[in-house]
Amino acid sequence: MLAPQATTIISVRDENRVAIAGDGQVTIGDTIAKADAVKVRRINDVGAEAAGVLVGFAGSVADAFALLDRFEVKLKESPTNLMRAAIELAKLWRTDRMLRRLESLLIVTDRAKTLTISGQGDVIEPSDGICAIGSGGSYALAAARVLRAHTDKDPAEVCKLALETAGEICIYTNTSITVLNLNES
Repeated sequence: MLAPQATTIISVRDENRVAIAGDGQVTIGDTIAKADAVKVRRINDVGAEAAGVLVGFAGSVADAFALLDRFEVKLKESPTNLMRAAIELAKLWRTDRMLRRLESLLIVTDRAKTLTISGQGDVIEPSDGICAIGSGGSYALAAARVLRAHTDKDPAEVCKLALETAGEICIYTNTSITVLNLNES
């Protein structure tokens, strides 16, 4: 799987809640170009039956936005089936001559599933409800797993603390954090 640099995105879920968070750093080469970018989004308008989807991206911003546009189209075609929309995007991403050159990773999540999507055709659902991408992803993932195992913090707080930890270690990750969540109504 690709390992894009210059950001960290994490998603954590429990039985009733799911959160996604991203740091705000944009890096061009060895220079911090922006410190407060928002790399997580909420997609609400995907159909009457959909309850909302959260998306985060790591890698090239232009590539990520091109993929987000295509993901929204796939999601509108299957508004209640996140897995189907993710698989359709992964197939398109891998086989389309222009898309296969895009360098990004996505995390998509709804009330039922969390998935990581790559240009190699990977659609991965984490077995523990925690996934992370980007240059600080491994640090954030490790921190989140420890927090989940040893605290009762909700997914949004776990995401925030895990990203703060990654921001202290990874030079491509900062602590300007945006957290979005879906809670059981």
